[in-house]
Amino acid sequence: MSKNTQNKPTFLDQVEKINSEVLTLTYGSLMVRLIKDYEKPEEINDQLEKMGYNIGIRLIDDFLAKSCIDPPKTFEEAISIITNNALKFYLNVGAKYELIKSDSNMIDTNQQYEYRIYFSENPLNDYVELPDKFKGLWYSNMICGVIRGALEAINIKVECKYSKDTLKGNDLNEIRVKLIEIIEEKLQEEEQ
Repeated sequence: MSKNTQNKPTFLDQVEKINSEVLTLTYGSLMVRLIKDYEKPEEINDQLEKMGYNIGIRLIDDFLAKSCIDPPKTFEEAISIITNNALKFYLNVGAKYELIKSDSNMIDTNQQYEYRIYFSENPLNDYVELPDKFKGLWYSNMICGVIRGALEAINIKVECKYSKDTLKGNDLNEIRVKLIEIIEEKLQEEEQ
């Protein structure tokens, strides 16, 4: 590799970042509001996922434009881009992924893949402790909504949910992303 390619800045280096403490405090304020508005952790989880979904639908265009990455053609490629680029781009989180094989026939049955995305650091969790009455709360559930919304915007329908969280005593954060279907774009014929 030549020196020129080693020092070439990537799109991650060229975009202005916000301070992670500002992000943490802003997200914390949002959580306080949700806790006041919704009493049950399950309701808060639903609201976070819905909010994240709406963000994800819009965020994918921003990400693809700034990163100059082509939209993924496969589910695995989409998971790779989320893990290696998008989480780093928006949260400065280094993540990894792997295919989960919960059923020996899973890959053969209509490509029903499920991946786990895992990462140890999560800036949304900084300075946070969950009281016992919020054991059912997935504090960073908005990330799942963002992933689901972004993938659906590029015609990949998924189910996305947290399975491990460092706020709950786990050693890492883990999100499961299961492929539901790849939506084929259908052109509607004009009526004559």
